[in-house]
Amino acid sequence: MSLPSSRQTLRIGCASGFWGDSEAGAAQLVASGAIDYLVFDFLAEITMSLLARARAKSPDAGYAPDFVRIMADLAPEIARQGIRVVANAGGVNPGACAQALRSRLQDVGVALRIAVVDGDDLSDQIAALRAEGVREMFTGEALPDKLLSANAYLGAQPIAAALAAGAHIVITGRVVDSAVTLGPLVHEFGWSWTDWDKLACGSLAGHIIECGTQCTGGLFTDWEQVPGWDNMGFPIVECDARGQHFVVTKPAGTGGLVTPATVAEQIVYEIADPACYALPDVRADFSHVKLRQEGPDRVHVSGAQGQVAPAHYKASLTYSEGWRLLGTLMIGGHQAAPKAWRVGESIVKRVQRLLSQRGWPDFTQTSLEVLGAESTYGPHARGQASREVVLKIAAKHTQREALELLAKEIAPSATSMAQGITGFAAGRPSPSPVVRLFSCLIDSARLTQRVCVDGQDLGFVPQAVGQAEAPGASVEATLAPVVLGTSGGSVVLVPLLRLAHGRSGDKGDSANIGVIARSPQAYEFLCDWLTPERVHAYFAHVVLGRVQRYRLPGFDALNFVMTQSLGGGGVASLRYDPQGKAFAQMLLDLEVDVPIAVLETVS
Repeated sequence: MSLPSSRQTLRIGCASGFWGDSEAGAAQLVASGAIDYLVFDFLAEITMSLLARARAKSPDAGYAPDFVRIMADLAPEIARQGIRVVANAGGVNPGACAQALRSRLQDVGVALRIAVVDGDDLSDQIAALRAEGVREMFTGEALPDKLLSANAYLGAQPIAAALAAGAHIVITGRVVDSAVTLGPLVHEFGWSWTDWDKLACGSLAGHIIECGTQCTGGLFTDWEQVPGWDNMGFPIVECDARGQHFVVTKPAGTGGLVTPATVAEQIVYEIADPACYALPDVRADFSHVKLRQEGPDRVHVSGAQGQVAPAHYKASLTYSEGWRLLGTLMIGGHQAAPKAWRVGESIVKRVQRLLSQRGWPDFTQTSLEVLGAESTYGPHARGQASREVVLKIAAKHTQREALELLAKEIAPSATSMAQGITGFAAGRPSPSPVVRLFSCLIDSARLTQRVCVDGQDLGFVPQAVGQAEAPGASVEATLAPVVLGTSGGSVVLVPLLRLAHGRSGDKGDSANIGVIARSPQAYEFLCDWLTPERVHAYFAHVVLGRVQRYRLPGFDALNFVMTQSLGGGGVASLRYDPQGKAFAQMLLDLEVDVPIAVLETVS
C-alpha cells in the first residue's frame, strides 16, 4: 500500500488531448524532467462507439493501441525517473490494453505494476434501464432499441485507489477527462473525498490540461502571438498540496504561449454552467477563478470552489441511425459560388431521380455548403465574390447502397455541369454509419467499479459522498444587474474581436461559446450588450433551441450554450463543422457600437 507522500507540490503533464494527438507530447514531457505524473486523455463519445465496433470484431481490440506503442518506447526512461502514468486508453477493453502493454514491457525488459480500472460498461444494464423508462437527459427521447456502446463516466476514486495500491501505470475505461489528474492529486496529498474546494481545484487543473496544447497557445484567438507551432509545448500543472491554487506551464524551450488569456480560453471550453460543472467527485464552481501571470509561460490559477458531489453519474450511450456520405469538389473561376450551388443541387436532384427509378426511398437528409463563399455564416456571409470555392455535398439514407450511388454521381459533374470543377482525384467518398449520442444519468450506486493491480482485484468500494439535491442557481441568475459606468459619449463600430477573445466547442448537439473580455471595462460593457437574445439572433440560421448565458466574473468572461445548434452533432451531423469549432470566430466578427472610452481600455 502506497501512503500519501510528504511532497508539497505535484507536477502533472498531459501528453494527449484526443485519440490521434501528436505522439511527440509524451516524449517531450518525459524528456523535460519536469513531471511526476504523465497523464493521457484519449476518449470522446464517438471514440467509444468506434472502439466498441472494433471489439465486436476482435475480443482483443477496443482500446487505444497508440498508448501501448508510446509507453513501450518511453518505459525505460519513465522507470528511471519514477514517473507514474494514468491514461483512459483502455476504451471499452482496458484489460486487453493492460495485457498488451504488459507484453511490450516484458519485451523491453522494464517491470512496472499496471492497474486496470473498469466498471463503466453499462451493456448488462440496458434491459433494466429500458424497463425503468430512462430518457435522454436533454431531449427526453426514449432509449433506442439497439446500442453500439453504453458507458458511465467514472470519477477519480478508483484511480487514487490504484495508485495507493502501488500501481505505476493506471489504465481506465471511461472516466471524466479531469479524473486522470484529480486521482494522483488526491492520492499524493491525502485529500478527503469531501474536501470540496480542493477537489474542485484539482478538477480545474485537470480540465485545463485535458485537451493538451489547447491551454498552451493552441487554438488561441490571437494566434499571431504564439511562436513555435511546429514544436508546441504540452501542458504541465504544478499543484500545491493545500489545494487552493496551481500553476500552468510547459517545458522550457518549446513552442506555444502560456498566459492568462490562453488559459482562460481553455477554462471556458465546453463547460456549460461554470458555477455548476458537475463531475462524479464534485460540483465545481469556476465562475470566480482568478488568473495571474507569474513569469514567462507561467500562469497562477486560484479561486475554484466546490459543492457536494452529485449522486448520479452521467452516462454516454451511442447508437446507429442509418448511413451518411460527405464528398467535396473544388470549383474555380468567375461566379464560382453560384456555380457550386447549382452543381450541388443538380447532383442531388439527379440521384433522387435514380433512387426513384430503383424503387428506393429518398434521402432522409441532404446538406450543401459552399466553403469559401462563407455559407456556414448564413446571412452574415461576405464571400460571394470568391473565384475559388469548395462544394460540400452530404446526405443521409437508411441504405448504404443509396449513398454509394450518390458517391458515383459526384465526379461525372466534371464533364456534364460547370467548367472549373476539379478536386476529385482522391477517389469516391465512402458511406459511414451515422452514430448518435444518448446521454442520461445513472445512480452511482448501481455501478460496480473494480480496480485490479497486476491481475489482483483490490475489492474496491467507492466512498459514497454524493447527494441528489439540486445545486444553487448559476452566476447569471444570482448576480445583480450590471450598472454601466462607461456608457454614453462617442461610439465607434468595431468587431467584437477588438473587445474580446473566445473559444467554442460542443457537447452533443449543443454548442458552447466562451467569450473573454480584454479588460474589466469591456466585460462590464459586454454584460449589458452581448445578451443571449443578441447571440441567438446572430446564429438564428443554425440554432433550433435556446441560448443560455453564464457569467464568469473572476476573469471577465461570458459563456453561451446554444442547444440544438449542430445538426445532431458529431458524426450524426452533415455539417462541415459538426462541433461548432468555428462558432467563436464567427461571433467575434459581430459588429459592436462600443463607447470610445471602453475601446481605449483594451490593448
